[in-house]
Amino acid sequence: MREYDIMLILDPEADESVVQAVIDRITGVISRGGGQVAELDRWGKRRLAYQINKLAEGYYLVVRFTAEPEAVAELDRTLTLADDVVRFKVVRRAA
Repeated sequence: MREYDIMLILDPEADESVVQAVIDRITGVISRGGGQVAELDRWGKRRLAYQINKLAEGYYLVVRFTAEPEAVAELDRTLTLADDVVRFKVVRRAA
């Protein structure tokens, strides 16, 4: 198993149910792949450095988890298709 961080930017108008649905989707993909979420950090609404899709703000979410590379590929596919996610980046942590 490898350690990863993922940072997501959600629509700033997302309410708590939308944020929780995205969190459930992420934890579901990771747990089905045999991984485990270690830490979940909600940064909340922040100003973006530049506009993305005409949005000046976004709701930031950072998740630290361990998983196999196959689960990360599935997570990448799932988040690419998610309409609620404006941007995301998965980074492998240094060993």
